[in-house]
Amino acid sequence: MKIAIASDHAGFPLKEEVRAHVAALGHEVLDLGAYNTEPSDYPDFAEAVGKALMAGQAERAVLICGSGVGVCIAANKMPGVRAGMCHDTYSAHQGVEHDKMNVLVLGARIIGTALAFEVVEAYLRAEFIAKEERFVRRLNKVLAIEARYMPAAAKKD
Repeated sequence: MKIAIASDHAGFPLKEEVRAHVAALGHEVLDLGAYNTEPSDYPDFAEAVGKALMAGQAERAVLICGSGVGVCIAANKMPGVRAGMCHDTYSAHQGVEHDKMNVLVLGARIIGTALAFEVVEAYLRAEFIAKEERFVRRLNKVLAIEARYMPAAAKKD
């Protein structure tokens, strides 16, 4: 699977570790920055991830900032992005299985490296449960809301 990954300066050290781990798991990684710990702005990286997903350059993504909150808010402003902040394995796989989450958000100042690896693995292994009508119905309602308020989203899943 092709995975986009990005962070601001606060998330950079964890991003580097997660990037290497995801690659070691056999996934292709699209690194969208930051590339160092010089101060940077999280919305820029959330937008880069959203654009990569919208353009089909990645199937899923991982976004990291200090708390995770900023990049999560910014990413969810983009059509087709379903970002969820997860610091446990259950939320990471359930977000994909039930809600078709396509961006995993981590807070670098919240989660340690070992747990981050477990959370990322749970997220990457998970698949949307399309055969269960309730999940499809709920996702379609989310997509309808998105289409009403983000007309560009009507063209994307």
